[in-house]
Amino acid sequence: MDVYWQFRVAYEVISAILCFILVRFMIKPYSFTKKSRYVGLPLAFALLGVSYLFSAITYAQPSFFAEYLLWFQLVARTFAFVFLAATYYFSKKPAKTSQLLLNLTFSLIIVIIMASFLSVIFAPQFNFQNYRTASIYVRIFIIICLAYITIHVLRSHVQKPDSSTLSIPLGYILLGISQYSLLIWAVDGSMLAWWGALVLRWGGLAIFLFVAYQTFYRSQKKDIK
Repeated sequence: MDVYWQFRVAYEVISAILCFILVRFMIKPYSFTKKSRYVGLPLAFALLGVSYLFSAITYAQPSFFAEYLLWFQLVARTFAFVFLAATYYFSKKPAKTSQLLLNLTFSLIIVIIMASFLSVIFAPQFNFQNYRTASIYVRIFIIICLAYITIHVLRSHVQKPDSSTLSIPLGYILLGISQYSLLIWAVDGSMLAWWGALVLRWGGLAIFLFVAYQTFYRSQKKDIK
């Protein structure tokens, strides 16, 4: 394995680790309250971490795993942002009226994810050329999801200012620009766009980790005092 593939494997593994650390933080509100409206964020970042692991395995063994796992990571990444968008959509809805719809939505998403994985395994049309085309549409879809989430978070912050969560929309903006940079790279092969996308992804995840640390660990220390 040459240096490029080693770097890609290490980068994807570290990205996955960052996501799984975020899952550990984000599962706490659900574990305390048992309310399903808090399960969307950990599910989303768990799927995102899994997608990065699929990418890492693909880059580690590109000649053996490429076709199936590339599609697996595309499906996992797509529905990670579907979970994120759905979570933020229902976050401002009245709990009593939205609980059943939220449960049905999450259940439907999980069923579609499983069906998509099975389709990748058993459908011959899922080849590499189709993957390259699908990945472009998926990135556009992810950008739309991130734009919606960013607007939603900014509106929430304007309505109820909170300095501890002010950087959250910046994290989503960085992830959105990262996806846009990958679109540029897919179209014209710009390595500047490619490197920028990698840096921006880590930047977005780092912001979420910082916010999660402030929210959970510092609040715990204050409670102890």
